[in-house]
Parts: sequence; C-alpha cells; structure tokens
Amino acid sequence: MSDKGKFMQIGAAAAKAGVSRQSLQYYLMVGLLEATEISPTGRRLFDDKAVQRIKLIKKLNESGYPLRAIRDLFMEGHSDSKGPA
Repeated sequence: MSDKGKFMQIGAAAAKAGVSRQSLQYYLMVGLLEATEISPTGRRLFDDKAVQRIKLIKKLNESGYPLRAIRDLFMEGHSDSKGPA
C-alpha cells in the first residue's frame, strides 16, 4: 500500500530537514526518530512526516533543549497516548 515515491533515503531526508547526515544517524541511534520504512535491501527510508519531526528536533535542540530531554518529551507523549498502564 506504500508509495515508494513518497520516501527518501537518509541523505535526502537530512538535506530536506536542514541537518547533517551524521546528525540524523545520531537521532536514530539515540531513539529520537525511527525510519518510516526499511527497504528490502535494508535502507532506512523517511517520509515528509519524519522530516517534520527532524526539523522539530533541530529547532528544540537549537533553542537549548538537550537531546535527552527532547527524547524524554517524545517518549512521554508516546506513553500518554496509550492511556494508563
């Protein structure tokens, strides 16, 4: 059901979001972001929603939030959406 034309590889996603490829790889490594899809050959693919999240991470980090705090905010929002445990 996915349209491969909507997805971009890590370098294109990083460029579109205004971050370096290495920064994007770091965001993935520390759990700030997940690839939208993984290709059959193992390439991480990203859509426009992921690019918007990368831009948000960059903006928050530039405004003084450490990456750990950003990750905690994202994790808190994710767990809240599942309801009480």
